[in-house]
Amino acid sequence: MAEVATSFRSSLLPQFPRTHTSRSQYCVQSSIFRRRGVVRCSISAASTVRPIPWGCEIESLENAEALQRWLSESGLPPQKMGIDRVAVGERGLVALKNVRKGEKLLFVPPSLVITSDSEWTNKEMSDVMRKYPVPDWPLLATYLISEANAMGYSRWSRYISALPRQPYSLLYWSRSELDALLVASPIRERAIERINDVVGTYNDLRDRIFSKHPDLFPDEVYNMDTFVWSFGILFSRLVRLPSMDGKLALVPWADMLNHSSEAYAFLDYDKSSQGIVFTTDRSYQPGEQVFISYGKKSNGDLLLSYGFVPKEGSNPNDSVDLLVSLNKSDKCYEEKFEALKKYGLSTPQRFPIRVTGWPAELMAFAYLAVSPPSMSGQFDEMAAAASNDSNNKKRISYPDLEESMLQFILDTCESSISKYNKFLQTGGSLETSTSPSQINRKQLLKQLASDLCASEQRILYRTQYVLRRRLRDMKTGGLKALNMFNGIMNMFR
Repeated sequence: MAEVATSFRSSLLPQFPRTHTSRSQYCVQSSIFRRRGVVRCSISAASTVRPIPWGCEIESLENAEALQRWLSESGLPPQKMGIDRVAVGERGLVALKNVRKGEKLLFVPPSLVITSDSEWTNKEMSDVMRKYPVPDWPLLATYLISEANAMGYSRWSRYISALPRQPYSLLYWSRSELDALLVASPIRERAIERINDVVGTYNDLRDRIFSKHPDLFPDEVYNMDTFVWSFGILFSRLVRLPSMDGKLALVPWADMLNHSSEAYAFLDYDKSSQGIVFTTDRSYQPGEQVFISYGKKSNGDLLLSYGFVPKEGSNPNDSVDLLVSLNKSDKCYEEKFEALKKYGLSTPQRFPIRVTGWPAELMAFAYLAVSPPSMSGQFDEMAAAASNDSNNKKRISYPDLEESMLQFILDTCESSISKYNKFLQTGGSLETSTSPSQINRKQLLKQLASDLCASEQRILYRTQYVLRRRLRDMKTGGLKALNMFNGIMNMFR
């Protein structure tokens, strides 16, 4: 998993016309557990959704051990790590021998890696898919389902049998759960966008390809349920390999490694050993779980793709998106809005905030939001500085607007804090249930959401403190300057 592939975006979808469908709902049983301050959640699809016939329970060691035996028989070198039940992640890889810091581990050959170039068990199906401009993500999602359905005939049968039947992902949360439990968090909108992207991708593939070849892509196999599963696998396990020109890949065995926010090791192709490896960033004793990094991700990102939330304060890469907007009553609203559109921005716009500070792009947006009509000549400059365009990385400063700019960010920050306060006080409202398993599930989901919201609120509180202090210093500094000026003037009276 390591430096995990960037989050799924609409640019990765097939360029097919979108169809309008009702939102799919996912929910019912859960497998949720707490380990060392980490809450992780997997939720099965609703009772109307057919169960996935392949994969295994996430804690299964038998399937994972069978995978390792098959990989060894297929060319995987002897490993210094073995599969075991672990405190973080249910199952993971632990050191079998002493492992030194800076040592290379794994050495998975490319022949045991799944990419968009991998051979399909059903060649006719492969030929059909290659006729269409299908990007890597949906192609790999379809490939996974195809190989899973082939099972005994697919060379990847052992790998697919070791994959979780219910991947950890917000894809399995219902809309009502997202609305109730993530009402204060920006991750809610991103989760809805992701679900809509997956639904849209499936509909595009169905309309353009599957419906034209029903003998190859029958509905009972290629449906919304199986695509939620396959995309759940991709979101949590797909990696981008820098030394292979950024190629997207599923790396069996390596994807048993769990994430630590303190780890800096990541997967890549090693030309000298001609295998996928990672270099350890610390030493390990026999029996210790070996960790890698899934990337510098916030707690919200980790929940979105992997279904867990690190213990509050333990993730140095944690951040929260602050949603800022132009005031529609602003006399220059249309002019400012057009300036934002020119640089690919919108209103509202998200900007990540960390405990250590906020980006210059946020301040540029805030300058634009509070600027008067007399500064219309600078609107374009402000919008450009608010964008992520590397060609427009000009740091701007307008001393006369600085206090208003900081107050704008503070007001937005405090508005967000109030939403978190309301949720953390009430805990969110879900439909009542008489089923013991459902009651337990809802309680645990609330805990998962509460842990995320508490970590995001902590960042906002820190931001609030810094902004208030800076504004206070500006005001007291102004008073001191005014008093000094008055004192000087008194000398001449």
